[in-house]
Amino acid sequence: MIRWVSLFLSCFAILCLVSCTKESNEIVELKRFPMDGLDGLITRSGIAVDKEVTSDGGGSLRVEATDPTVVRLFEITDINVDNARLLYQASLRSNGLDGKAYLEMWCRLPGKGQFFSRGLETPIMGTTEWISEEIPFVLEKGEKPDRVKLNLVIDGKGIVWIDDVRLLKEPLR
Repeated sequence: MIRWVSLFLSCFAILCLVSCTKESNEIVELKRFPMDGLDGLITRSGIAVDKEVTSDGGGSLRVEATDPTVVRLFEITDINVDNARLLYQASLRSNGLDGKAYLEMWCRLPGKGQFFSRGLETPIMGTTEWISEEIPFVLEKGEKPDRVKLNLVIDGKGIVWIDDVRLLKEPLR
């Protein structure tokens, strides 16, 4: 009986050790911007808060583009991430968009420069309802961005709404 208790306690200790040292596979929200106001936005011209058209019920940003434009939304500097996948998520909607719109994320890596990820594979075009978009940026071990920029690119003319912007972190698999 004592041997079984000893074996059980040894197995329990090993399982605890493995579970405590195992990396989390959870997606972690680093920043969230509900887009129900203009606080923190970099680009202010040509955009307005729209309380009527919203994906989350709180409001969205409406961009009326008369020419191709990059809407600079946010710059995040208080980030401590490496060896992970950054995910830029947002809800997008369009009306009469002659061209396409997509998400864009820039990461500045000290000593290496700036690098980007763009949602060119899944742009919105024409007139759409709310669509959830996401683009990744892979950071290898030791690659720690000191600045992350979140943009909306409108390559054309028309109306685009953006709502519920999030920056997430996911472990590399």
